[in-house]
Amino acid sequence: MKRLILILILGFYLTGCAGLQTDYEPPTVSITSFKAIPGEGMVPRFEIGLHIVNPNRSALDLKGIAYTVNLEGHDLLTGVSNKLPRIEAYGEGDVLLKASVDFFNSIGFFADLAKNQRETFAYRLDAKLDVGTLHPIIRVSKEGNLSLFSIPRNQ
Repeated sequence: MKRLILILILGFYLTGCAGLQTDYEPPTVSITSFKAIPGEGMVPRFEIGLHIVNPNRSALDLKGIAYTVNLEGHDLLTGVSNKLPRIEAYGEGDVLLKASVDFFNSIGFFADLAKNQRETFAYRLDAKLDVGTLHPIIRVSKEGNLSLFSIPRNQ
């Protein structure tokens, strides 16, 4: 009898949780920019822009983001942020991340760059957005090329 009651309670609980998610659509996340910005000393900094569209009837309270940037096969930037906007129902918002290169993790990249100087190099951004425990984690990946000519220089 106790087992039957436990199974019924668990069934109602799982049905209730599933019912909360039936009309939820994952937000759309697009990368709007990835550019080098002036840094301090010889360590470059990057600015990564994301645009988020919430297609749901309830607001999207972003809890955090974790990201990694890979340049020419080397993981150079890894970071997190919890300073994210609230995206209203059927609304849009932008996130701007600023990150510095971890010099010790990037020695291989700089060695490769010194051997094979080029004007552009490939990048890959992997980001994970946390929108709370009732919704799935949103994962975004973007690949492209970054031109050295787009790097602002200190004056």
